Amino acid sequence: MRRIIPLGFGLIAAALPALAQDPEAGAETYATFCAACHGETARGDGPVADLLTVPATDLTRLTELNGGSFPLIEVVYRIDGRAPIKAHGSPMPPFGGMFEGEDATMKTEAGQPVLTSRSIVDLVAYLQSVQG
Repeated sequence: MRRIIPLGFGLIAAALPALAQDPEAGAETYATFCAACHGETARGDGPVADLLTVPATDLTRLTELNGGSFPLIEVVYRIDGRAPIKAHGSPMPPFGGMFEGEDATMKTEAGQPVLTSRSIVDLVAYLQSVQG
């Protein structure tokens, strides 16, 4: 009789191929969902930034503020809602559901797989491209 052994989350993520990132698609997603608060140049100076009770983050400084390493896991978790953002009053979504879709993996600098959606892979690629 065969035994079925459940796979852990990490094994499932590792089994999915890492997709090529598309920063241009990510820039389009950013312009649609993020630029109103974070600004066209991602510096936290969007047209509604003055209305926020908590200032929008300057997304061009994520690597700098993380000791020179892009905080991939933290960024993915903030976007997909796994790490709530107090400034949004809830997990990231008002938009989170719009980022759902095709499952994809990314790898951290250390090679750790991170399971997310295709649109988030592209959005994170864009955010990596704007680091100062």
